[in-house]
Amino acid sequence: MSRAVIFDLDGTLVDSAPDIHAAANRVMRRHRLAPFTLEEARSFVGHGAAVFIERCLVARGVVDRPGLKARALGDFLEIYESAVNLTRPYPGAVAALETLAAQGLRLGLCTNKPEGPARALLRHLGLEAPFEVLIGGDSLPVRKPDPAPLRAAIAGLGAARVVYVGDSEVDAETSRRAEVPFALFTEGYRKSPLEALPHAASFDEFSALPDIALRLLE
Repeated sequence: MSRAVIFDLDGTLVDSAPDIHAAANRVMRRHRLAPFTLEEARSFVGHGAAVFIERCLVARGVVDRPGLKARALGDFLEIYESAVNLTRPYPGAVAALETLAAQGLRLGLCTNKPEGPARALLRHLGLEAPFEVLIGGDSLPVRKPDPAPLRAAIAGLGAARVVYVGDSEVDAETSRRAEVPFALFTEGYRKSPLEALPHAASFDEFSALPDIALRLLE
């Protein structure tokens, strides 16, 4: 049985908020609703596309309009599949992935981003190769913080020892429920104070992650 590091995607490996923001505002314009600021859109991220759109509609006071949520979600997913041009890896993230792989660790992704857009983003960034498993927000009937997606990624990797790397309250709770050590990236989309999130280690620069991962896997 191998050792593995499994990552969240948005707010952890990549800053995708600019693309999500742009996609959301295209949907808002389509339905004649006021646009959001980048910070507003970032604050809605974390629980998958359906919850993101619901939060957008709640913020505009229109969530109860008949049929609007389904139409807006469909519009968003159509746009989201190709919303990749503004997304960038966080500084040092790609080098950290290369170092972890060179250390003999297997790599996986467990994200609430739908699987199709997640794979499209990885292709665009040239980051498909390192990841042997990708579990998206629509890969299973449940999504994070339910532990099932993370457990599915672990099973897919055949890993006996695992570290999960994420940036948010959702990721911390997923790790806790799955009983997996959690490494918290502090520069992502977290809304709570650092001390409010249970974690085994934290880092603000990806150059620190390989040593953290090896320590937590011992």
